[in-house]
Amino acid sequence: MKKVIEILGIVLPALIIALGIVRIFVKNTKGVNGLTMLFAILLLAVGLLQFFIFGNKKSSNNSGPKPPPLAVSKHSEAFNKSIGSLLSAYYDMTEGFVNWDTAVISKAGDNLKFAFDSLNLDEIKKDTLIYQTALDPYNNAKNELEAILADPSLTEKRGSLNILSDNIRNLLVIVKYDGAKVYWQECPMAFDGDKPGNWLSKTKDVRNPYLGTKDPKYGNSMLECGGPKDTINFIVETSVQ
Repeated sequence: MKKVIEILGIVLPALIIALGIVRIFVKNTKGVNGLTMLFAILLLAVGLLQFFIFGNKKSSNNSGPKPPPLAVSKHSEAFNKSIGSLLSAYYDMTEGFVNWDTAVISKAGDNLKFAFDSLNLDEIKKDTLIYQTALDPYNNAKNELEAILADPSLTEKRGSLNILSDNIRNLLVIVKYDGAKVYWQECPMAFDGDKPGNWLSKTKDVRNPYLGTKDPKYGNSMLECGGPKDTINFIVETSVQ
């Protein structure tokens, strides 16, 4: 509507002027010459109208590149931030497994425990079914984390890491976490050389926490063994007009 008003504000004065000119020429010319001039001026008026309508439309369509789509979350910023903190501590812990570093595993594990306790699950209580379903992997994950922190053996810790990872994955899927894309990785020979192990990663790059950089048999040659098996991605994008 605003564009129409702007166009009329330009075209109407032009038409008034054109009509004034027509009156002068009709008055001072006779017969065919006057009608010819009238026809020419009307064509000019139509041309002006087309220019302002279609020319303005073309320029608005070519005003520049369209902005990229924006990610729109169905969760609050606080909810996504609490899960983001949990994942960050988890990623730090898997890096400890990659480097066979029990000190890093313990420190990151303590941070992960705090993140679990601080997880903002109250937001999903409004959906009783989702909340009740989420409690199972949530509690299972916490139990496996306690086992990781308590077991002295890296072999036992890695067994708990596999179960912990699976439960965090289930939790993310149930609540439809849309704060970031998460990759579900798998190593086909994580346990005893023929049993798979899984973990979560923020990138497609493989840093295997089951074989890592100091495996007694493989050294660091199996650091990149495995790859993405699935992607957890509930991010919804909307175009900016």
